[in-house]
Amino acid sequence: MALPLLGLDFHHQSSPPVLGELASRSINFFISKSSKPKALDVEGSLQRSLLRAQVIIDEATGRHITNQAMLQQLEMLRDAMYQGCYILDAFRYQSHGEEDAKDQVVSHSFSLSKVNYLKGIGSSNRKTQILEQLQDTLDNLNCMILDMKELVVFMTSYPRLYRQPYSMHLLLGNCMFGRQMEAELVLNFLLHTQPNGSEEVEVLPVVGPGRVGKSTLVAHVCNDERVHGHFSEIMFLSSHELKDEKVTSLCEGCVKKYQNSMSSKYGRILVVIEMAGDFNEDEWQRLYAASKRCMTSASKIIITSRSDKITKLGTTRAVTLKYLSHEAYWYFFKTLTFGSNDPMMHLGMANVAMEISGMLKSSFFSSMTIIYLLRDNFDIHFWCKVVTFLRGFIKWYDSKFGEHPSDALNQNKPARLLRMASTSEQIMVYRQHECSSQEEVPKVEMRSVMYGSLKPSGRFEAIGWRSPIPPYYNYIYTCEVRDLNTASAKRKRS
Repeated sequence: MALPLLGLDFHHQSSPPVLGELASRSINFFISKSSKPKALDVEGSLQRSLLRAQVIIDEATGRHITNQAMLQQLEMLRDAMYQGCYILDAFRYQSHGEEDAKDQVVSHSFSLSKVNYLKGIGSSNRKTQILEQLQDTLDNLNCMILDMKELVVFMTSYPRLYRQPYSMHLLLGNCMFGRQMEAELVLNFLLHTQPNGSEEVEVLPVVGPGRVGKSTLVAHVCNDERVHGHFSEIMFLSSHELKDEKVTSLCEGCVKKYQNSMSSKYGRILVVIEMAGDFNEDEWQRLYAASKRCMTSASKIIITSRSDKITKLGTTRAVTLKYLSHEAYWYFFKTLTFGSNDPMMHLGMANVAMEISGMLKSSFFSSMTIIYLLRDNFDIHFWCKVVTFLRGFIKWYDSKFGEHPSDALNQNKPARLLRMASTSEQIMVYRQHECSSQEEVPKVEMRSVMYGSLKPSGRFEAIGWRSPIPPYYNYIYTCEVRDLNTASAKRKRS
């Protein structure tokens, strides 16, 4: 008697041990399959955990939290949320790219991309590693949310801040992004009152690389109504004014007044000093001695600089700013670029936007022009054209000058940019400067020259972007368009 099983014939006398072995293997197989989470299940769980983290962060952002340990814990949760959003987006966009390979437009955009957004993913075990990264991110986020139980309870004891119910893209476009913890540290420094009898004027150093947002951070905090009510005057002093011999007393009015609040009986003064160049200790000692003579002990000084040498001037620990993480920057870039459009409804464009975001090295200064450009030209063909141009331009710049173009712009060095309309033409950027919103700005926009058909003759000034948040700077480039073919022909004739 033969027993058919899985297409095989076994004799009756040998079937029990064979059946037992097959049954055991089958049970183990189904157990292993059911115990391993599926990608779709992990994706859904991660999406729900991200929403829970967002609720906690939004609630905390709406309150004035003074406990530094709580601020650090919230910052860790915020970083984990950005990382989770990034890896979830990368998983979705790349999965969509594989499924839509038959679509000509989308497949073209994906064939352009050589970047693998998920770290360490090879071709052989790609799905397994993607799932592992999703699961690790989910586990890390869930652990952090569980650790937030006590924080959520304590958080309710802090007063609420008034905030308009804007959509997220409007909120991020009109507020300072990614500096919540640093802003609270500066705010706590300003509102803290020294013990009676202390005659020392407190100093807070704010340190960070160029274009990282030091002036924006200080202006944002100084714009707070609680700061206005705490100080009778808020003043700004630039580094070149420190060299003025007249600055022997802050009471003589040599310092430019930035804000005036209602008269305060305490006479507190806040002075913000922006160090643009090298730090000169003699100039600082002269200014600080003058401040002690004419400022009350409750007055404060904030000094900003790219050099960490100013940290020794502080009476408290310095606030150090760094560029945003890649994941946090992508969250900001995606939210502003898509605006009210849902990225999940435009997965091909979202994939292109993710590659462009990765090229910009987390630089706010370099990204705002691109964000406005993509948002105003919401078309997959145009976006693919931009990503192709940027990939070639950045590769050319690195081979020519050994650095990323954002590095040169952030350090305010002369730079050479290419034009998308004609890569045989260069835009020589001689200098950059910022001016206040009250000053007249050029009518020429930098994005129209670099990504459009506008080609001014001779030297010209172009506006890079207008900051919608304090201190409301307009960023101006002094440029000239040069034809490389013409210049090469002139060199050959000479």
